[in-house]
Amino acid sequence: MPDRAPQPVDRQLPTDEARDLISLVRDIAQDEIAPKAAEEEGAGHFPREVFTLLSRTGLLGLPYASEHGGADQPYEVYLQVLEELAAARLTVGLGVSVHTLSSYALATYGTKEQRVEHLPAMLGGGLLGAYCLSEPSSGSDAASLRTRAVRDGEDWVITGTKAWITHGGVADFYTVMARTGEEGPRGITAFLVPADAEGVSAAAPEKKMGMKGSPTAQVHFDGVRVPDSRRIGDEGQGFAIALSALDSGRLGIAACAIGVAQAALDEAVGYATGRQQFGRPIADFQGLRFMLADMATQIEAGRALYLAAARLRDAGRPFAKQAAMAKLHCTDTAMKVTIDAVQVLGGYGYTADFPAERYMREAKVLQIVEGTNQIQRMVIARHLAGPETR
Repeated sequence: MPDRAPQPVDRQLPTDEARDLISLVRDIAQDEIAPKAAEEEGAGHFPREVFTLLSRTGLLGLPYASEHGGADQPYEVYLQVLEELAAARLTVGLGVSVHTLSSYALATYGTKEQRVEHLPAMLGGGLLGAYCLSEPSSGSDAASLRTRAVRDGEDWVITGTKAWITHGGVADFYTVMARTGEEGPRGITAFLVPADAEGVSAAAPEKKMGMKGSPTAQVHFDGVRVPDSRRIGDEGQGFAIALSALDSGRLGIAACAIGVAQAALDEAVGYATGRQQFGRPIADFQGLRFMLADMATQIEAGRALYLAAARLRDAGRPFAKQAAMAKLHCTDTAMKVTIDAVQVLGGYGYTADFPAERYMREAKVLQIVEGTNQIQRMVIARHLAGPETR
């Protein structure tokens, strides 16, 4: 039905290399990801072959050092790659974001020996990661986690269950936060656990509203033995590592949200300019024109917000508040824009024959993952007014 093809986002990129990178990503998205997205999401198919391709082309380690298999790209560029991938299929964009999050602890807090041993395979060797913080009884209150790691000679024995794990059951490695000491945030330590370690298993994937191609599952650790050489950072440093990782991960979610919103806007514009009612395109009617204008403005504002936060990160400046703002604004924008896109398409928007309803279902989860938007508001308020009084 659309008679106006969507125009690529006009991006401000810092280098010719970054422009070439975006061009490569657009080709992969157009040729390998988007054509299969609707069918595979409907069937609940996880596109492992796409992640293998992304790894082979260097897109799973973009913000990390080239000496360990990364691509030395600033977050400003990496996030725009995520946006392009998420616009083609959120399962892929979010999957790359989660993999990057899962690699963060070792890349940032690991020893030189750990980075040399593990990072090349994690970033460019075809492996896929998962991040294990949440549990059935500890979501927003992550510091109350119960999974425990007990020292046994030169090993640690990990027992517990993690919940809501993206790539649970299909990942090759898990970055796991486990309790090694006292209650609260100071008793948590981070570990790198191979998925094929004895005692690691995954439950059946959750039956979700959207993102059906991305497995989300509980992961069980039943007396899993890992050597101390797979402990990341110091004992008791795990919660600080987890929070630091989430600051960056929230920017990834923000970028994915803008990708979904942009895809929804493109669908709405294409439909509105092609659909005829009362003898002219429905895009001629002021009510719809203003709706499209608002959608586009919200998307541009969200893109500017996540890029401003990314540039702070790239400059080595504090960015936690801005990351929370970006995650909050961009995911709320994605929800509103996708709802409006369904409205623009009318009855067709409510059918699976058009992607608008899928975008709307997928946008919802972005307001929840990696810290609900209520938690983001708490983070922002603490930066403004200090910690809450008890």
